[in-house]
Amino acid sequence: MALVNPHGKQKTLMPLLLQGEALAAEKEKAKTLTEVRVTSREAGDLIMLGIGGFTPLTGFMGYDDWKGVCDEYKMTDGTFWPIPVTLSTSEGQANSIGANQEIALVDEETGEVMATMKVEDKYKIDKTHECNQVFKTADMEHPGVAKVMGQEEVNLSGPVKVLSEGIFPKEFGGIYLRPSETRKIFEEKGWSTVACLQLRNPMHRSHEYLAKIAIETCDGVLIHQLLGKLKPGDIPADVRVKAINKLTELYFVKDTSIQAGYPLDMRYAGPREALLHALFRQNYGCSHQIIGRDHAGVGEYYGPFDAQKIFNEIPADALETKPLKIDWTFYCVKCDGMASMRTCPHGKEDRLLLSGTKLRKMLSEGDDVPDHFSRPEVLEILRAYYAGLTEKVEIKTHKYSEGA
Repeated sequence: MALVNPHGKQKTLMPLLLQGEALAAEKEKAKTLTEVRVTSREAGDLIMLGIGGFTPLTGFMGYDDWKGVCDEYKMTDGTFWPIPVTLSTSEGQANSIGANQEIALVDEETGEVMATMKVEDKYKIDKTHECNQVFKTADMEHPGVAKVMGQEEVNLSGPVKVLSEGIFPKEFGGIYLRPSETRKIFEEKGWSTVACLQLRNPMHRSHEYLAKIAIETCDGVLIHQLLGKLKPGDIPADVRVKAINKLTELYFVKDTSIQAGYPLDMRYAGPREALLHALFRQNYGCSHQIIGRDHAGVGEYYGPFDAQKIFNEIPADALETKPLKIDWTFYCVKCDGMASMRTCPHGKEDRLLLSGTKLRKMLSEGDDVPDHFSRPEVLEILRAYYAGLTEKVEIKTHKYSEGA
């Protein structure tokens, strides 16, 4: 059997990152173009466009695609897409840009030219409408809402030529993998069914359990962690990488898992982001996306399994990558092992519920971590990280802590 096809009608990866002479020539041209600053979220989106992670997009969305994605999960050509991919700038700068003018897109934090773009459309959006559709709330306490509401006044759209992958190849060498690279690894291993575990926290026992369920049912698992921006208090990627490497080395059968990273910021869009995760994991070659409790959620904005239910609401042929839905998982004292609501008959008094938020809170406050919450070798790495912090990190807990 072959791997799943990349997303879209063409069924082939469409990376927009220039190479060789074309890259050098475009970089020279970019020096002459009007510069538009891009946020870290927009820079991450550009890199995903560049490496083919957002296949089949050719650039930032115009108004009709924005509205179609918000309201109907699809672009004007019928391509399924769950979250708008847009670029914004000030009204003053937008007015200074002419029709079909080429511009240079510059990372606002590093000053690096990330891409060039031919501006085909300039438009304003109803930000509140986007938030209500995508996040199911317009509450400014929601970190995703805050980012959308903080965008500039005018969106620019058009095709892009990507010139850089930013910091990721250098800072995350060996773990930052492009879709073409993960597909090559899967093919070399003879894998055709691959489940993806989305991760933004170090792996505790529930994550480990989810991954091993996937290994039982698929050829292997891609432990795919976010390398872009998180919230204050989240554990940085290099610490997570070290902890995951130690866990898989000691507790996984060799050659059943691959650890990789991808360059996006979290949007915290819960159910909609679960769909986006499945979509770009299809481009990476994964046949299944693990969807556990509160996937890509934050706070109490989503029910614990809304991200599973949303897959029942989209057309059956929208994505080749399918959800691997797994119930609430925990350590049960009476079962003497990891279990889920579907397999454990015992009461809550016998269950140790696990979450990344709770683990971070205990570690940051120097509390003892209960047995069976995480592997001791992982805790050793995490304790060393927290011991090295100069400032105490405040971690908020909620009725539903954040998903992976």
